[in-house]
Amino acid sequence: MTKHRIYTTSFASVYPLYVAKAKKKGRTKAEVDGVICWLTGYTQKKLDAQLKKQADFGTFFAQAPKMNASRTLIEGAVCGVRVENVKEPTRREIRYLDKLVDELAKGKAMEKVLRKA
Repeated sequence: MTKHRIYTTSFASVYPLYVAKAKKKGRTKAEVDGVICWLTGYTQKKLDAQLKKQADFGTFFAQAPKMNASRTLIEGAVCGVRVENVKEPTRREIRYLDKLVDELAKGKAMEKVLRKA
C-alpha cells in the first residue's frame, strides 16, 4: 500500500500556508508556532530547525519530542473529515494540527484552542 503524498510533503512548504491563514484573520505567526509547539512538544528552536531542514510531515511528527496528551480532546471536521475518526496515527496528527490552525483562524481564544485534560 502506498502512503499518501502528505507524508512526503515538506512541512516547511505547508507551514507558510498555516501562518497566512491565521494572519488573514488577525492572528500571529507566534500563535501558530504556539499551537504547533503545544501539539508536538517542539521548542521554538527545534521547530525552526525542523523548518530549516525541510523535514517531511512523516518525519516531523515521528521526531516530535512529546505529543500533547490533551490532543485527543480535539474533535470536529477538517475538509469534511472528522479528526476523531481518522484511524492512521500520523494522518490523525496532521488533522489535529489542521483543526488547531482552523480554530485559531476562526478567532477562538488560545485558551480554548489549547485544550487541557
